[in-house]
Amino acid sequence: MTAHTTIRVELGARSYPIVVASDESQLGAAATAALGTPRPGALLADQTAHGLHGARMRAALASAGFAPLTEVLVSGGEPQKTLSAVERICSELARASLDRSSPVFVLGGGVVGDLGGFAAASFLRGVPLVQLPTTLLAQTDSSIGGKTGVNLLAGKNLVGAFWQPRLVYADVSTLATLPPRELAAGLAEVVKYGVIADPAILDLLESRPVEPALLRQLVARSAAIKAGIVARDEREAGERALLNFGHTVGHAIEAATRYQRFLHGEAVALGMLAACRVSAARGGDGRLEARLAALLSRLALPVDVEAWLVPEVLSHMSVDKKRTASRIRFVLAESAGRVRTEWIELAEIERVLHRSGVS
Repeated sequence: MTAHTTIRVELGARSYPIVVASDESQLGAAATAALGTPRPGALLADQTAHGLHGARMRAALASAGFAPLTEVLVSGGEPQKTLSAVERICSELARASLDRSSPVFVLGGGVVGDLGGFAAASFLRGVPLVQLPTTLLAQTDSSIGGKTGVNLLAGKNLVGAFWQPRLVYADVSTLATLPPRELAAGLAEVVKYGVIADPAILDLLESRPVEPALLRQLVARSAAIKAGIVARDEREAGERALLNFGHTVGHAIEAATRYQRFLHGEAVALGMLAACRVSAARGGDGRLEARLAALLSRLALPVDVEAWLVPEVLSHMSVDKKRTASRIRFVLAESAGRVRTEWIELAEIERVLHRSGVS
């Protein structure tokens, strides 16, 4: 691959690039191209990403003229995705006297990306947003497509907004600093893309060690899949729902454990196995669950799905955003690379899953 790869999210006047790069050297030029005349703004970062990457990212932006940047730091972790955190961020932006043309650069993983995106959508009714994802999950999934939001006790991402970034800049060198568990959690979303659109991704993960060259390829392939889906269905009226493969049960597991037990990708891994089980009950390939379980285990992701197919978890599906009355739009896998959505009664899903779980 070349020094950097650019993928376009085609949304008319709101189109933007995803730059997959090996370092921060292209960031200033990419930000200028996306935002126009450089101006002061804010750098919102989670504390870990700021300590590891903040100085060089800030320097790259300053060298292009994006200075001064007001720094706002937040704690990482899914429990931090709250309305009160968004209020604090917006208050910091207000104290810095930012205006509607002031860009907000968001550095870190999916949590700060969701917080920062929602804050950018809300502050002054919308300011320019640039996502600088530093985790595999964020680079392949959550930073792309404009879905932002925070959690309530009732469920995950129940309050939020669609707010597209002007630029996503994925510096894959940041992945070298991830703890193994965080990297594995991101690989769960990559596996999802293999199931819903590109089975060759599954072949690659089954046959090759996860090393930097492969990671860069996986980031670019995953980002391209999501960019295409978002361009065709920005507001999740149809095809974009396929990106939720594994998320219905995964989100229920996260909510039932109050976001303390699993990283998002770990919960999605379990959710994908559950989705395979529902798919098989509706005529899908009954071998897919075993294939995914073997791959996810190889990637150090949890596969003990039976332990979580209990009423206390499954009841949380009733507050899923994709629910209408007693039915939920569920993503079914006919086979690797062939998926569809169906409106299914919650009671049917619960029967299939609870029957295979523990009492």
